[in-house]
Order: sequence, then structure tokens, then C-alpha cells
Amino acid sequence: MKISFKSVIRISVLVLLAVLVGISIYSMNARMLGGNALPMPFGFGMTVVLSGSMEPELSVDDLLIVTPADTYEVGDVVVFQTQRTAVVHRIVAINGDEIITRGDANSSDDDPITLQNIKGRVVCAIPFVGLIVNLIKTPVGTVILLGLAFWLLEASFKKEKAQKQTELDAIRREIEELKKANEQPTQQPEQEPKEEPKEEPNQEPKQN
Repeated sequence: MKISFKSVIRISVLVLLAVLVGISIYSMNARMLGGNALPMPFGFGMTVVLSGSMEPELSVDDLLIVTPADTYEVGDVVVFQTQRTAVVHRIVAINGDEIITRGDANSSDDDPITLQNIKGRVVCAIPFVGLIVNLIKTPVGTVILLGLAFWLLEASFKKEKAQKQTELDAIRREIEELKKANEQPTQQPEQEPKEEPKEEPNQEPKQN
């Protein structure tokens, strides 16, 4: 069975949307029920920058990929939880069990935290993608995104179907033309009548 490239794209979009919506629902439940500001169902988490405290390295609406680590060092940009809020700041000092953090754009340090407060280290930042993530996190945004995705997939499917129908119609017309051509009797070329040789009259010999 041959699968077209457009079919692969449609399936990929549906799978991606399903994963994003699933992660969004899981994250909302973890925050609301368990008080976990940054759940990591697959060993990594995603969070969005909400303020400019880490400018110029991180900007508002950047999407951050966070992974947990066993140890942290001064200079690491980490995500830690205070009550039910996730904060993204840089480690500026480690004093025994106390870890001091501060935003790059801030002039003062944060309150000390411990290793248990840190959710993970920032390993990747994707600019502006946080806008989409924040939209997905809301029920209205989820419905809008799913509706838009369904509309795009349906429009693509209809366009592909119409194109296939056009190709089929063209093939049918060619078949009909071939049938008509075969049904017409073949005309033999007219042959000119052959001229029969003329018989010369017998001449009697002259008598003297």
C-alpha cells in the first residue's frame, strides 16, 4: 500500500497535536492537584518565561526545555519552585546546602533555596514558542487549536481528493476516446482498376 507524502504530513500533525494536548492536560492536573509547578512525565519539562528578569539571555515567551540533574554549579540557569510558582534564574553562589540565585537583569539575590527546590537545568530555549504553549494550556485555546488543525487537515484532504478525481476523469476520457477509435471501421485504400491487355486482330496474309 502506497502512502502519499501529504498523508504522512497529516498523520504527523495529528500525532504532534495529540502529544501536545496530552502533555498540557497532564501538566494542568499536576499543577492543580499535586502542586507541581513543572511536571516531567518523560524526564524533561517545558516552561515559559513570563518576565524579563533573565534578559538579555532569556526573553518573555521563550519556551525552555528543562532536565533534572544530580548536581548543579554556579552559573547554571535553573528552574526552581517557590510555593506553586516556577522561577527561572541563575545560580550565583552555593553555600553548603543553601543555593543563591538571581535573575541576570535583577540587582538583588533571591531568597536562598535548597537542592530539593530545583526542578532542573535549562538546556534549550526556543524564542516565542511559549505563546503557543500558553495558548494550549487554556481550555479555550485547546479547542481553538484543535478546530484549526481539523480545518487545515480537512481542507488538505478535500484538495487531494479533488486532484485525484480530476486525474481519474482524465483517464476515463482517454479510455473513451480509445474505445471510439477502435470501433470505427478501417477504410481500405481504393485500388485503381487494372487495364486488360488489348488483343490485336489476326491479319491474314495477302495473296498475290
